Amino acid sequence: MRRPKSKDFKKQQRISEETEIELLKSWIQTQQVDSGSNPMSLPPLPKNAPIGRVDENTFSRYAGVANFNQLPLSKKTKDGLKDGKFVSMTDIQRASLPHALCGRDILGAAKTGSGKTLAFIIPVLEKLYRERWGPEDGVGSIIISPTRELAGQLFDVLKSVGKHHNFSAGLLIGGRKDVDMEKERVNELNILICTPGRLLQHMDETPNFDCSQMQVLVLDEADRILDSGFKRELNAIISQLPKRRQTLLFSATQTKSVQDLARLSLKDPEYLSVHEESVSATPTLLKQIVMVVPLDQKLDMVWSFIKTHLQSKILVFLSSCKQVKFVYEAFKKLHPGIPLKCLHGRMKQERRMAIYSEFCEKRSVLFCTDVAARGLDFNKAVDWVVQVDCPENVASYIHRVGRTARYKSGGKSVLFLLPSEIQMLEKFKAAKVPVHFNKPRKELLQPVSALLASLLAKYPDLQPRAQRAFITYLRSIHLQKDKEIFDVTKLPIDEYSASLGLPMTPKIRFLNQKIKSKAVSKEQISAEPESPKKENALMVTKKKLATDDSDDEEEENDLLLAADTLNEDDEAKASPNL
Repeated sequence: MRRPKSKDFKKQQRISEETEIELLKSWIQTQQVDSGSNPMSLPPLPKNAPIGRVDENTFSRYAGVANFNQLPLSKKTKDGLKDGKFVSMTDIQRASLPHALCGRDILGAAKTGSGKTLAFIIPVLEKLYRERWGPEDGVGSIIISPTRELAGQLFDVLKSVGKHHNFSAGLLIGGRKDVDMEKERVNELNILICTPGRLLQHMDETPNFDCSQMQVLVLDEADRILDSGFKRELNAIISQLPKRRQTLLFSATQTKSVQDLARLSLKDPEYLSVHEESVSATPTLLKQIVMVVPLDQKLDMVWSFIKTHLQSKILVFLSSCKQVKFVYEAFKKLHPGIPLKCLHGRMKQERRMAIYSEFCEKRSVLFCTDVAARGLDFNKAVDWVVQVDCPENVASYIHRVGRTARYKSGGKSVLFLLPSEIQMLEKFKAAKVPVHFNKPRKELLQPVSALLASLLAKYPDLQPRAQRAFITYLRSIHLQKDKEIFDVTKLPIDEYSASLGLPMTPKIRFLNQKIKSKAVSKEQISAEPESPKKENALMVTKKKLATDDSDDEEEENDLLLAADTLNEDDEAKASPNL
């Protein structure tokens, strides 16, 4: 049994911490970087340069340094980073941490997988440590995430890096039944990692819930939290937070909207977009392929791709939950030779957690909606990201492909574009997304439509699923804002219906717009839109993975022909990412 610490030890520890805090404050104050400047423009410190106090009145420069141990951080934070094997900083960390440690507001944008999480976890820990925050002080920082999955991952990083600190922290997300227990303890927590809906629920329902002394507000994946889907929740949350605070916004894309910044009461924020001038807006180790695939051949292509990549871990994006359910159930009955899984917002929290964890551990194919695209880290294990349906814009594309080529790992992605969606290539070029145009190897194409028709006849319960998949896909195209790219009237509806194995084309009507097809010109029936859930998330404990590498075997059977680069510039040399 461990002996309790003596009063003398606790007193000595307190004095030591107070001394360290005074030294850190002096270091930060005397060497703070100029507002509006880019710390990355400064060279790293020489290899043997002293760190910290150089003499009685001088400290080492921390702007532009390359390693975490050269920053004015507490020993507890440095020990947490060391335990996690975090040594060198990424670009977004080098650019933002010198400003954030000074207490400035940050608007940070960087590619996915570039280490944005540590860029705000570290300032939160250090701010509360320097303020000697304790349980009696209540909520000191709130970190808001758009999804439960991402919130769970942020919580894991906080526990890892902050394990030597004495702060209390809580994960507040929807889909959990222990809300009453949360209400009893939430006022004792120093750091809250939460989704907007759950945080607002506590603000409205929890007695004496107090954020009036909060020091730091963080919005991760800020572009999504600021969009219209979370507008009501965010406005209500911000109205209950103190005006005097530090605010940190991070995302793969950056907003400079005056309206958004006014809502958040940002004060002279530092605009940091570390990859703004780079050749590519996506990770440099990511090989990106685009193929033009007619709508009625998409499932043939997906099936053939899976059959020729049986040793890979593949993430397959579809537009709607109904599509995910149908393709997953149908392909599972066809036994492709690799485990299949699906992840969508209609699942219960526990089930999503289990599926996410299983996919991280074993080679498989995961069919999913965009719920899996935002911020999730599959432990560097995703070999391929396959986008069956075109994303609504370039930002969504970047978030999807960001699930592979994480940190220093390589990865591949393929996007299937309809002939009517070919203008998306111009948008990629304008946004510095270096995609390559490929053609399928027809000799390896394995048609699946006839097999699906047989399945629908054998399993009657599959036919309604196919019909719902058909309708929700067309509705997703109908609801897209960019009508130059997404035009539902140009789609070969009859052929698409047949490709799903349906014996007849379902008759549909979307609001006031008629959908024309060769077989259906006048007959119409209504199809009510499904109501998507605002938050789709889960949290899991990340585990180290071992993936089966069989590139040589797959190259021989690769469905894709050699790529023709659409961009003139060659891919830049890979830069290290955390």
